[in-house]
Amino acid sequence: MKKQLILLMALLATVMLSACSVKPGFSLEPSFGTSATSTKGSSDTLTIGLSISTLNNPFFVTLSENAEAKARELGVNTTIVDAQDNASKQASDIEDLIQQNVDLIIINPVDSVAVATAVESANALNIPVITVDRSSEGGEVVSHIASDNVAGGKLAGEYITELIGEGAKVVELEGVAGSSAARDRGQGFNEAVTGILDVVAKQTANFNRSEGLTVMENILQSNPDVTAVFAHNDEMALGAQEAISASGKKIVVVGFDATDDAVAAVKAGNLAATVAQKPDEIGKIAMETAIAYLNGETVEEVIPVNLDLITK
Repeated sequence: MKKQLILLMALLATVMLSACSVKPGFSLEPSFGTSATSTKGSSDTLTIGLSISTLNNPFFVTLSENAEAKARELGVNTTIVDAQDNASKQASDIEDLIQQNVDLIIINPVDSVAVATAVESANALNIPVITVDRSSEGGEVVSHIASDNVAGGKLAGEYITELIGEGAKVVELEGVAGSSAARDRGQGFNEAVTGILDVVAKQTANFNRSEGLTVMENILQSNPDVTAVFAHNDEMALGAQEAISASGKKIVVVGFDATDDAVAAVKAGNLAATVAQKPDEIGKIAMETAIAYLNGETVEEVIPVNLDLITK
């Protein structure tokens, strides 16, 4: 009987120990940890994707570097991809960022119309999108951060008119067809000069310096009496100026962006002026806006960045 009692007590002890045992990593105490949803609001775990139209342009290099620097300052991870001015590649890049499950994507579109499908893909998976410098023609965007490109185009047109007088013949070098920056800068310029100046040629050079050189060479052959050029960005303006210098002509050239090369050219008297956007500010503000939104703060749908006209 005594032996049976000892066996029974041992059996009861084993059962109680089994019931009280806990697997590693678990606790019997109630858990109040951060959920997956609230983790997105914690800046030390955020990953933000940044899709840039091209890193072959100093303007966008400055924008991306400052966005990345602000992210590091705030303890946020970034993944930066370069579309190389190719709308199809940008769509693929954004799809890759979506597959990586980034918390938010900042997009500088190659083509404002073409990028809409990629924005909609991000929307479908609840990944918020912010656009910078150029807008998207479709999908839902949390915020758009850019200079007022229409106002900048007007500023350039008014300054050119001031320099060369009414009735003079001018050329407009256009940016990438379909980009909001090209459309808006062209709109502002033409609003300022229509009926005042004679725009004898409009041709795209795709925001590219070498294309600006080639296009301007061809235009000068058919329009030797041109007196001014408005280029939608500094890269095209600098390319056009190379062609003009080689021709031996004196032609007023105004660019847009105020890149370091363009500002130096203005100081040297090679460019008449450049409309100064502030890519460093755009990059910083975009990253600050992204983090604020992910932390549950309300952000403005459109955030303008001031413009200046840089002259000698």
